Amino acid sequence: MNQHMLAEPVPFIDIGAQRRRLGKSIDDAVGRVLAHCQFINGPEVAQLEAALATFSGVKHVVTCASGTDALLMVLMAKGVGRGDAVLCPSFTFCATGEAVALTGATPVFVDVDEATFNMDVSSLKRGIATAIKRGLKPKAVMPVDLFGQSAAHDAIGEVAEAEGMFVIDDAAQAFGASYKGRRLGSFGLVTATSFFPAKPLGCFGDGGAIFTDDAELAETLRSIRVHGQGSDKYDNVRLGLTGRLDTIQAAILIEKLKIFEDEIAARNMVAERYARGLGNVVSVPHVASGCTSVWAQYTIRLPQGCDRNAFAAALTGQGIPTAIYYPKSMHQQTAYRDFPVAEGGLPISERLSDDVISLPMHAYLDAPNRRAGRMIPKSASGFRKKIMRKNLFPLISPF
Repeated sequence: MNQHMLAEPVPFIDIGAQRRRLGKSIDDAVGRVLAHCQFINGPEVAQLEAALATFSGVKHVVTCASGTDALLMVLMAKGVGRGDAVLCPSFTFCATGEAVALTGATPVFVDVDEATFNMDVSSLKRGIATAIKRGLKPKAVMPVDLFGQSAAHDAIGEVAEAEGMFVIDDAAQAFGASYKGRRLGSFGLVTATSFFPAKPLGCFGDGGAIFTDDAELAETLRSIRVHGQGSDKYDNVRLGLTGRLDTIQAAILIEKLKIFEDEIAARNMVAERYARGLGNVVSVPHVASGCTSVWAQYTIRLPQGCDRNAFAAALTGQGIPTAIYYPKSMHQQTAYRDFPVAEGGLPISERLSDDVISLPMHAYLDAPNRRAGRMIPKSASGFRKKIMRKNLFPLISPF
């Protein structure tokens, strides 16, 4: 009797493969922290901040406990609060609007561009008008560099400057990407990012960082992340929080940053294979001119009339996991549905929430894996063969 090798499920994000690659360097980095026992603000924290500043081309980096804390700390440092409006895209993770609401300010949701999924400038202008009509003061714009690609920072910056607003770039999904030759971190007044384990540059827990060229703002942020302390820890000069990145996570990130550029290149190779294999089957991601992506997610759009749930179930049955980012835009979610939206509504965000689905994406997707005598298929080529089988292709074609 002939036995066939069964395909092991494709990892959606393969942190394990990266862990095996780094191996002893991670163990040694953690071991050094365990040896010196400076678990809070140990030397690795300052080392990581310096390395991130060099990588991104900014003067100051303040690490913190999470990407959400990064956003919240900036808003606190700038005195954003009740009566203020912060303009946010609706098609994003909830942390963007959540940080605004936690300050007492009002998130005003705007629509996104249908091709890039990032903030639409015309909707931003309408959102500002909506905020003013509501008696709110437009204070900041918070574009999101969604799924790994930069937002249109020049155009957004021009609108913000004309309205006397500052820009907080939410680069939680896109640290390492570039816009017109400059890495993210150097746009707007400040950039915030996340080091959640699933991010392109992720630690082994929660973590985040804030990037700015403003020395005074950086000093205020360092105070806020430690309860608002002043000259010593019992002289608290402002309200703050416990927002520190712990030393073990900093040590891990130092090692991961060393291979980050190589991993970005590998992610782009995977994205290129996907595009070649799937471009005539589904709507594949579009990278705008002058932008690069780190491909935090590889998100396709299914044709009109396609049953997304059935499509996902069929792929799961073939060993290909999927995820939906995001089945509800923020303005459709229970906690945020009472906040204002830009005049004219957010039709693109709502359409995207109905038809997007994300496929496996990581830097190690193209390598065969023979664990337990099984083979993981290569990215787009194997994926396309599976979706083109008779039992799957009808799911993505309305014809």
